[in-house]
Amino acid sequence: MQPERVLPLVVRVEKAAPPSRTDALEAAARAVLLMVTTDDPQWREDVDAWAGNRIRKVVRRARGAEWRRALALPGTTVTTGSAEVRVYPPIPLDEWPRDLARLQVSGTELDDAAPPPPPAAGTPLVLLAPDVEMTAGKAMAQAGHAAQLGLWSLEPAVAAAWAADGFPLAVRVATARQWAAADGPVVHDAGFTEVAPGAATAAFSWNPGDRSLT
Repeated sequence: MQPERVLPLVVRVEKAAPPSRTDALEAAARAVLLMVTTDDPQWREDVDAWAGNRIRKVVRRARGAEWRRALALPGTTVTTGSAEVRVYPPIPLDEWPRDLARLQVSGTELDDAAPPPPPAAGTPLVLLAPDVEMTAGKAMAQAGHAAQLGLWSLEPAVAAAWAADGFPLAVRVATARQWAAADGPVVHDAGFTEVAPGAATAAFSWNPGDRSLT
């Protein structure tokens, strides 16, 4: 029986220059997509073993020397605006590398200095539920989960073209109207942290009509 695995993500949060919340959410979503489509043969085996079970993700935060140690471990770093997020191949729940296991999970609070603009036309969109409170770390995991389910929902040729473009996407908190009209896969959380089991936390929309976010 395969051990249960988890996908680790680490966001860089320096005291003097933390990333914006939206940049961190978008970097996390893209990082997950890059890992699940990896062509590295060793990582591919780990990804496939993880994807065949519960696709759990855990986001930790690092700064300074912690971040430098995190960079030394095999993984991929995604930079989006002010945010840097590193994703690693899935690992068994009880086999975290020491330099990741020592990082903090809770308390990842990030903010946007100003409301993010409406996404450009043609940009795939991850919507966060308007009525579910989540820390930035939790929201990053949910955004990554929605993006992953969205990728899996696409026709192979469409998914391949999106991958070739580097997975451009936007992450926004949905309005009540947008959330009700979401037409793609919806994430229902397992309830391990922060939210109730089964809560709908995020959704994917390949080409949403309403981009006003008002």
